[in-house]
Amino acid sequence: MIAELNRLVELVEVRLNDGLDVAVLATELGTTEYHLRRMFSSLAGMPLSEYIRRRRMTVAAADILGGDGLLSIAVRYGYGSNEAFGRAFRSVHGVSVSDVRRDGGPLRTQPQLRFHLTVEGNITMDTRIIDRTGFRLVGHATRVPLIHEGVNPHIQAHIASLPASEHSRLRALSDTEPAGLLQVSADVDPDYTEGTELTYLHGVAVTGTDPAPDDLDAIDVPAGTWAVFRTEGEYPAALQEAWAATATDWFPSNPWRLRPGPSIVAVLDRADGFSTATCELWLPVERA
Repeated sequence: MIAELNRLVELVEVRLNDGLDVAVLATELGTTEYHLRRMFSSLAGMPLSEYIRRRRMTVAAADILGGDGLLSIAVRYGYGSNEAFGRAFRSVHGVSVSDVRRDGGPLRTQPQLRFHLTVEGNITMDTRIIDRTGFRLVGHATRVPLIHEGVNPHIQAHIASLPASEHSRLRALSDTEPAGLLQVSADVDPDYTEGTELTYLHGVAVTGTDPAPDDLDAIDVPAGTWAVFRTEGEYPAALQEAWAATATDWFPSNPWRLRPGPSIVAVLDRADGFSTATCELWLPVERA
């Protein structure tokens, strides 16, 4: 995956003003747009779309200083008007086009990225690969913003709003893996951009042979392969560290890639107060 990401950066660079299509680039690289965007975001610390915008505005700054007409520059980099280009330029550089033409700056440069894999061998990931028939996730769903680190207060509030009896009722419905009460994230932004909305479901997995109760939300999950990562330690820090390590360590070293679908966290055991927990992180995967 590291080689594919570096080749992606090279292709982005030569197509900054050439109708850049990430889906086409993914096909050329022999992977999927979904996996490419998720891995780029995880390793670069920014969405691919944001990197492309920053690089375009970095290169466009030289054209601005060169005196080309503003509309021709805007069109060259995929913007339909001076206003749209000007907004993008200011969002990256913090100053207007006219300021740069008058004063020569200041400019904020986005360097061209280069990915490297550092192999330390000091982390063993407890992983299993399983093939699952289709199943259904049922429970209580809501829309929440994506937060990369720490406890998500919106998810906390959603869970706290459910009475204790509802947790017991959901557990009684569970009849297949992943077992027990589940934390399900679905409809996640492909770039994994912090602050974007996702669907969070607090519920359980069922075989799906019977209709879900009318008062519960449901997500049907088709048959497929899953990578299951077991984590132990401080909650949610250990879980979030393992999630990050799937991108930095596991996927670059294994012949699997992410496929579209929900990610699922099963809490197998936890301390009083949820200070520590043993969890399983379920990610939908396919052969690379």
